[in-house]
Amino acid sequence: MISNLANIFKIPDLRNKLLFVIMIVVIYRLGVAIRVPGVDGIAIEQLRESANQQGALGFLNLFSGGAFESFSIFALGIMPYITASIIMQVLGVVIPKLEELQQEGAVGQRKITQYTRYVTIALATLQATGLVFIFGTGRGTAFFSAASAAPTVPLLPDGVWPRGYLIIPTLVAGTAVLMWMGELISQRGIGNGMSMVIFASVVASLPGGFWGILQLNKTFWFVAMVLLTLGIIVAVVFVELGQRRIPVQFAKRVVGRRMMGGQNTYIPLKVNQSGVIPIIFASSILLLPVIMSNVLGGSSEGGWRSAVQSFVDEYIVNPQNMVYITILALMIIAFAYFYNSIAFDPIRQADQLRKQGGFIPGVRPGPQTERYLGKAVNRITLPGAVFVAIIAIMPYLLLIAADINSFGFAGTSVLISVGVALELMRQIDSQLTLRNYEGFLK
Repeated sequence: MISNLANIFKIPDLRNKLLFVIMIVVIYRLGVAIRVPGVDGIAIEQLRESANQQGALGFLNLFSGGAFESFSIFALGIMPYITASIIMQVLGVVIPKLEELQQEGAVGQRKITQYTRYVTIALATLQATGLVFIFGTGRGTAFFSAASAAPTVPLLPDGVWPRGYLIIPTLVAGTAVLMWMGELISQRGIGNGMSMVIFASVVASLPGGFWGILQLNKTFWFVAMVLLTLGIIVAVVFVELGQRRIPVQFAKRVVGRRMMGGQNTYIPLKVNQSGVIPIIFASSILLLPVIMSNVLGGSSEGGWRSAVQSFVDEYIVNPQNMVYITILALMIIAFAYFYNSIAFDPIRQADQLRKQGGFIPGVRPGPQTERYLGKAVNRITLPGAVFVAIIAIMPYLLLIAADINSFGFAGTSVLISVGVALELMRQIDSQLTLRNYEGFLK
């Protein structure tokens, strides 16, 4: 293992790529510590406590690497880009023009990437405006701190104008810089740049979570959480590498004077094909009632607005409640099926096989192949979706048993971290193998 690590630094090109990735990650982590101008320090402390305790804010804080709880210039994180990418994937099925661009190769992909950037800036502007108006006036902090009797302080003591209108472009610019840094990693580094930014964000939150449990003098539950995390790592590696291989044969045909085809291959269907995207979908949907309840504003005790806010506070943003856990698990499973139906199109796959002269043994080309592939995808999606749901809710169940509310999204963090690490190892391994070095993967 040590010799394999040494091989990485023997190759100048690979060494420079890794050092470039490390440099970008260090710059990103430094940016997380830079707070936006004009916010109140006491309100930031209250926001940090809420982000460590509540599921909705904890999700935003996870993908920003702790930048949201300090309202830094990278407070929005890379989430607007992730959401924009998902939107473009969904629209690619609905809009014929985008579907044509997806099939044009590199040229079409560049245009889709450009559209994704525009959508990212638009989403970042909307999210930044919402955060400034919700938390700047103290309503968001008051809502998420409803469980405590401590007074709440707005992030902007002098009102939204004029500082709030300086913070909005600052947050949008932070997201644009993160998007640019991720693209730099993809071009000049190794691995997917956006995935590396997310990886740096979620890994940064893990040590603080474990340290928070130790500070509560709950050694037994600290050991239990460590063992659970190790078990999740093993399970994620096992499932991430799991595939259903559908055999495919290609008929022989004569092209000019040469005989082409006749080989056997397979279509790899991953058990967890959707990855962590269902969790992102589900958590984003659960944030909508939170935003709407803040838009409703405060009301007198006993009014319908107060009842709505109490319901959202008790059941939607409270990871200590079984209703929240159940809704989250069911939504993850539903979105896993939804995403797989978009990412893998049996009709298109069957049509490509027919055009290339390929067929699945024992299955007729055409509609029968479409039904066979659709049935295979539906069967393999269920265990993958249930696995992701269990990974997401298991730490919540353990924390409920331990009566701890300051360690959230451990399962999601491990799922993202292991998935990105495996992909990075595959790319490094291919680079080593290309240069006649022994890689990590056997």
